[in-house]
Amino acid sequence: MTPGKELIFCALGGSGEIGMNVNLYGTQGKWLMCDLGLTFADPDYPGIDLILPDLEFIEQQSKNLVGIVLTHGHEDHIGAIPYMAADLKVPLYATPFTAGLIAGKLEEEGLTGQVKLHIIERGGSFDLAPFKIRYVPLAHSIPEGNGLLIETPYGKIFHTGDWKIDETPVLGLPSTPETLKKIGDEGILALVCDSTNVFQNTASGSEGSVHAGLLDAVSAARGRVLVTTFASNAARLQTIGRVAIETGRQVCVAGRSLDRILKVARATGYLKDFPEPIRFDEAMRLPKSEVLIVATGGQGEARAALGRIAFGNHEIKLAPGDTVIFSSKQIPGNEVAIGRIMNALSDLGLLTITERQAKVHVSGHPGRPELAEMYRWIRPQILLPVHGEARHLAEHARFGLSEGIGQAVVQKNGDIIRLAPGDPKKLGEAHVGRLVLDGDVILPADGSTLNERRKLSVNGVIAVALPLDDGGRLAGRPMIRALGVPIEQDHDDFIADATDAAEKAVIAGADDAKVREAVRLAVRRCATLWTGKKPIVEVMRVDVTA
Repeated sequence: MTPGKELIFCALGGSGEIGMNVNLYGTQGKWLMCDLGLTFADPDYPGIDLILPDLEFIEQQSKNLVGIVLTHGHEDHIGAIPYMAADLKVPLYATPFTAGLIAGKLEEEGLTGQVKLHIIERGGSFDLAPFKIRYVPLAHSIPEGNGLLIETPYGKIFHTGDWKIDETPVLGLPSTPETLKKIGDEGILALVCDSTNVFQNTASGSEGSVHAGLLDAVSAARGRVLVTTFASNAARLQTIGRVAIETGRQVCVAGRSLDRILKVARATGYLKDFPEPIRFDEAMRLPKSEVLIVATGGQGEARAALGRIAFGNHEIKLAPGDTVIFSSKQIPGNEVAIGRIMNALSDLGLLTITERQAKVHVSGHPGRPELAEMYRWIRPQILLPVHGEARHLAEHARFGLSEGIGQAVVQKNGDIIRLAPGDPKKLGEAHVGRLVLDGDVILPADGSTLNERRKLSVNGVIAVALPLDDGGRLAGRPMIRALGVPIEQDHDDFIADATDAAEKAVIAGADDAKVREAVRLAVRRCATLWTGKKPIVEVMRVDVTA
């Protein structure tokens, strides 16, 4: 679909889910993309870490795509760039800190120079005809969170990205209420707005307010202290560094993503007074009361620093009397993984502190009072909720209407919405879906590879080697191996029974495919009788010559 004399919105990710944000605006034959993010896999995707958006809809029209504008540097907004931007063959636009993170990703993938990256100063404007774009600084849990004021021939869009209201931010200067009111005075057709915390009845709270809670928790600790937080939250790192200085502790940093954020932050003018980190071995030699460790892994990631420390697989060792502070919020879906880490820490005799025990975290997304303030400042004709599951988007629309916005559009990934001229209207649906990064290969999330892997993880696999002579007759006993099939105590008896079933199923002289299928079914029936499971059975012919 090529947009005509109209203004169109279409989400290819991030609407109906939290994460993997990709939003398209179309007018006068051209498309603009805002953000290109990914999400992280759950147990439904065995062997997979990263999930990417399916961009088939815009890939088919890439000649009409004028550019990709990035709001900020979180993975759910920029994480897919190294895997997809080169194929789209359009330039990227980002403010300095976000651009630094992107440049590092492109370098890691060997794409430096292949993808054009333009750095736009905070508050800067640029034209991508027929769109005019202005960065509007907003507070968030990463440096240089930005909204986008997008001017089109059919009206202005205020695209918030991720945001919150923070009157005492630790890093950066977000736009003032007066600035946002002036944007509203220009006349805003649609507010495309973050829905993550729409069910939260209180404001998210200021980043500056976390300092006192962290200072109290660290001051009360007698042993080593480990603080885990989102690596991208540079403002939190600033606060942790300040607390370390105030409590006379040296800082040790554990986690590659923390190293990367520190490097980019310092290169772009942030975290200049963060203490110089000490090495792991130095941290272990110092008196316990003089060490503060900052580590990744607060969401229960097994391979992150905290998980490895909890299970004794890291150079940093914690012992009874030490304290672990979770300066982060549990992301829905991570509860079991986080609980596993917390149980391991408990087994070590450690004290754990979360946001439930002390004020050691605030969210980076707006609660209902903040949403209501934004409505009053921007005064849009239309509210278009994004960045949320279906329940978040529907509730956000209801809340916006209750606060006096004239129209609200509840959409989902793939819905093609005409915003102007006339009232908002759904025109059709674009192809959307999920891709997975499996090793170095990008595959459909619902393709044969993942479907087979799910079956393997549930039922196991049985391999049958079938020795046949030139006439298609058995030339020996079939060899059978079962993996992941629940036959531990009866293994030998089962293998003997399955081997007999395979022998009886061979039809001498029959077509090869017919013989293999008969053996496959016979062995699977045998397995089902023994276990109640239906494992995958693979039959391989072994030619035996006289």
